[in-house]
Amino acid sequence: MKIGIVNDTSMMVEVLRRVIAETGRHELIWIARNGEEAVQMCAWQLPDVVLMDLLMPKMDGVEATRRIMQETPCQILIVTSDMGGSAAKIYEALGHGALDATQTPALTGAAGKRDAAALVEKIDNLGRLPHEALPLPPPHRTAAAGPAPMTAAAAVPAAYDGSVPLVAMGASAGGPAALAEILRAIPRDFGAAMVIVQHIDAAFAPGMAEWLRQQAHIPVRLAEEGDQPQRGQVLLAGSNKHLVFRGASTLGYAAGTPSDVYRPSIDMFFNSVVRHWPNKAVGVLLTGMGRDGAVGLKAMREHGFHTIAQNQASCAVYGMPKAAVALNAAVEVLPVTGIAARLQFLLAGTTRRNKE
Repeated sequence: MKIGIVNDTSMMVEVLRRVIAETGRHELIWIARNGEEAVQMCAWQLPDVVLMDLLMPKMDGVEATRRIMQETPCQILIVTSDMGGSAAKIYEALGHGALDATQTPALTGAAGKRDAAALVEKIDNLGRLPHEALPLPPPHRTAAAGPAPMTAAAAVPAAYDGSVPLVAMGASAGGPAALAEILRAIPRDFGAAMVIVQHIDAAFAPGMAEWLRQQAHIPVRLAEEGDQPQRGQVLLAGSNKHLVFRGASTLGYAAGTPSDVYRPSIDMFFNSVVRHWPNKAVGVLLTGMGRDGAVGLKAMREHGFHTIAQNQASCAVYGMPKAAVALNAAVEVLPVTGIAARLQFLLAGTTRRNKE
């Protein structure tokens, strides 16, 4: 794979250069010393992967990620030496379409070797994404007036039977920003449980749960083995294993395999909803690179659940929702700004009962 490095520290650049060279299978094609240079370099020679630092002069990594994903989209991996202090910026960059984040390796020592191995694994995982999963330049985005109407073929599931309904949601590149947008619009008296699978390394999941909690009016926490979704609560996948329903209403983590491209897998989660969730459910597939979640969303629709895909204009990366639309997996295709309102409408009966 052809790789570009964006970092203003000479020592960090040298560390990353060595890591790339030692793989023998990846090629460094350019180095940018700040985000402004990175935008220019991507326009000149587009790499397969950009290793993006966050704190830089002239233009930081968050703004550079936003610009690159708008103008010359490619795979961006955040590589920073200050994981704890840069947590908010990491989630902002992920919200603009960066795919993952990892620690900049130290030059020497056991920790340096460990972090270098983790970095190489993430680069290799990006290289395993299918070609059609790579992002394309997005169309000009315009503000959407509101939810789009349902298609003529759409059919709302059977009447709610009085049990806890579920919102099953999947997201990848650009997901943090989309999830924050939705959660900010979900009211405190929301009558459904919500479970989210976001493609993110387990090391960042606790911080992301806390970050989303600050955006939301309802509690957000990591899903644990044996959890049962509750009304007015958000559970977020918190492991590199796959979050699935093991039985009726009970969540657990299933071990993946080294060949799994997506961990945790949205398809596996959606399919487990079909197999085990006994009550009303709505499936939502948000922005992301690749196809994960499209087949699972189709299974949810065929099972009789209502399904929603985020529309192209509001996606940071229109990959997963595009695949879902192509499969006719979505009952509705909506802008991210309209999804929360639509969920409230679909679940209006349960919300009213919850108030009473």
